[in-house]
Amino acid sequence: MRKHINKIIIAVIALSTSIVFSQEKDTISTGVINVVKPYTPTIADAFKVKETPSIDDEETATKKEIKYNIFSFPVASTFTPAKGKAAVVDKAKPVKLYDNYATLGVGTYTTILGEVYLNHAISRTESVGGYVSHHSSQGGIEDLLLDDNFSDSKINVNYATRLRDLSWNVEAGFQQQRYNWYGLPQSMVDDAEANNVKGGHSFFGVHFGSDVTFENTYINSGSFLFRRFGDNQGSGENRFVVKSAIDIPIDREEISTDIVFDYLGGSFDRSYYLDEELKYGNFQIGVSPTYELKQDDLTVNLGISAFYMKDTEASESKFYIYPNITASYRLVNDILIAYGGIQGGLIQNSYYDFASDNSFVSPTLYIMPTDQLYNASIGLKGKVSSNMSYNISGHYLADRNKALFINNDITATSQNYSYGNSFGIVYDDVDTFSLAGEINVDVNRNFKLGIKAEYFSYSTDGQAEAWNLPDVKGSLFLDYQINQQWFAGANLFYVGERKDQFFLNDGSTTTPFTVVLDSYFDANVHLGYHVNEQLSVFAKANNLANDAYQRWQNFPVQSIQFLAGATYKFDF
Repeated sequence: MRKHINKIIIAVIALSTSIVFSQEKDTISTGVINVVKPYTPTIADAFKVKETPSIDDEETATKKEIKYNIFSFPVASTFTPAKGKAAVVDKAKPVKLYDNYATLGVGTYTTILGEVYLNHAISRTESVGGYVSHHSSQGGIEDLLLDDNFSDSKINVNYATRLRDLSWNVEAGFQQQRYNWYGLPQSMVDDAEANNVKGGHSFFGVHFGSDVTFENTYINSGSFLFRRFGDNQGSGENRFVVKSAIDIPIDREEISTDIVFDYLGGSFDRSYYLDEELKYGNFQIGVSPTYELKQDDLTVNLGISAFYMKDTEASESKFYIYPNITASYRLVNDILIAYGGIQGGLIQNSYYDFASDNSFVSPTLYIMPTDQLYNASIGLKGKVSSNMSYNISGHYLADRNKALFINNDITATSQNYSYGNSFGIVYDDVDTFSLAGEINVDVNRNFKLGIKAEYFSYSTDGQAEAWNLPDVKGSLFLDYQINQQWFAGANLFYVGERKDQFFLNDGSTTTPFTVVLDSYFDANVHLGYHVNEQLSVFAKANNLANDAYQRWQNFPVQSIQFLAGATYKFDF
């Protein structure tokens, strides 16, 4: 080490001496200097110091290996940790579901209500079922000359099977109804009594049908229905309907297409004025292809509906084409959805449909289809919150040959329905404008509420009024599960004014006059109690306003009604 230090000192002295002598021998003149070559600076090579210099020290010591020895010894302990337990959660008892039930109730006006529903699983994929129902009343409306009793009985059986690629169902049923043409105007009471008028009449019907749904095929579904309907006045009607929904592939796109075949044929023993048979019949073939377009929040369905109709009695045929366009757009997720469209169709009217809407029609009807040129609609719907939804809409309909119920002329003949106590059908071109609003609220899982209101305005062509069509309709329903045992509900209806005609066809009166039917309010409530899982008892009150209003001209309804009964659920 000392030798190295001496060498460094000698080198420093030598360098200093050379610098001194160099200064003494400087011969640079301060005069003019001629530059022969331009100055070209260069950069000397850099000398990079190594990041990790090598150590050449002989005194560098070698690390000594260190060994650790750990001495362990047992420690006596009497501590025993307690085992943790999960918190106990109160579990709701699972609700037992039953496949069958029976209901029986009795009430004022000697009312009987009964129903039995049965269902049995043959296997995991097959089941059979059916139901029987009966509703009757012996009547008792005040100030009536004729009986006002009625009954409605039904029986139905069905078989269903579910396979891997299809579901299939078949059913058959029978129905019998008994009513009375009891709506005599006061001016006809004496004549009806003198002629010993009996207003009783009945309907009967049988039907057989089937439907099938396919999976993963171009044929989505298919169904057929045959119905035979008639009455005790010699009337009879047959209807056969076949429907199918298929997807037609075109250039890697699918066109959803509905196909329908609808046959209707029937007859009445006589017309209202003449004692001659009245026949009617037609068949329709309809095709409705639709193409769906989707882009982000917009959905548009573009299509048409085409119908071919053959009138089998008049030997006439006609072709109809209608628009079939609908669209919806999500303006604000599910909160605000705008929708609209314009559609049309050929509506098949039938004796069964008319008698279902108005049980007091006479067996002397002219039956023809309604040509609905278009039904234009626009609306807004959505959810205000997770438990409240709304729907506001407007419609404009153009119907040609729209069927209207109208009070029959008073002819005072030998027929039990010719004293102003029955209804016929007239057809007219009617344009309808309507506004509707609806709110549904699920306050909680035990309380549900729904409110709906509609306004209508009509424009007729040949008739003086849109007979028996209301200008305002409203409804409210609620369902409340009070606690595990008690439950309650209510249904309230309001129907505005309607107009009908009154015409005494005795030769002295030449024109009928218009009758305004008052609006009415009907409130119905029910209360029930679950005795146990299988047995429940209930009580109902209908028409709480105790108003014998007229749903149809000269046909007052029963006033306030009470009914009590029980429901029993069971398994085989």
